[in-house]
Amino acid sequence: MHVRAPAILVAARQHGETAVVARFLTDEFGLVAGYVAGGRGRNLRPVMIPGNAVEVQLSAKSDSQLPFAKVELTESRGPWLAEPLPAAAIGWLTALTAAVLPERQPYPPLYEALGGALTAICHAPSARGWAGALVGYEILLMREMGYGGADQRPEGNMEQVLEAMDAIGPSLDHYLLADRAGGVMAARQRLRELLGRMA
Repeated sequence: MHVRAPAILVAARQHGETAVVARFLTDEFGLVAGYVAGGRGRNLRPVMIPGNAVEVQLSAKSDSQLPFAKVELTESRGPWLAEPLPAAAIGWLTALTAAVLPERQPYPPLYEALGGALTAICHAPSARGWAGALVGYEILLMREMGYGGADQRPEGNMEQVLEAMDAIGPSLDHYLLADRAGGVMAARQRLRELLGRMA
């Protein structure tokens, strides 16, 4: 396996003292995992933040081996992690993606939609500018995983977006996250509480 592609880092788990096992969402190859030597070191720690846009190079001698990954930052989401609401939204979307998608199956619409949602979260003046895109990504993810759903993201005021968020929540929990660690859905509940304060 030899792959080089733009990617969105969706998970980074410590491995040993300084390495990281990371998961990347790519357009052409879907969700791929890789071993990043020195991922917790001074140079790479700011790169290995879920939500970051990166250029990843993966290489492995066989399909059964965890590939080694070299990662270059192309766009950092780090500055927005100091703000509770954007940090909660970025954390939820990346955790959901990492938990739900199967390995090495491409979902180009999800790659594009996740990138768009993360960009909106980081650059919209407030959550009113990105909450609809976040729920739209949830709806698209449900549809791509075969559970149906609306064809477009919710439009309208924050109250309508929150109603759509509340409506899809049980389906996400029941169909996509039923066998996953409770922490993934807890991230969404925290985000919902923060958004609710704006309505």
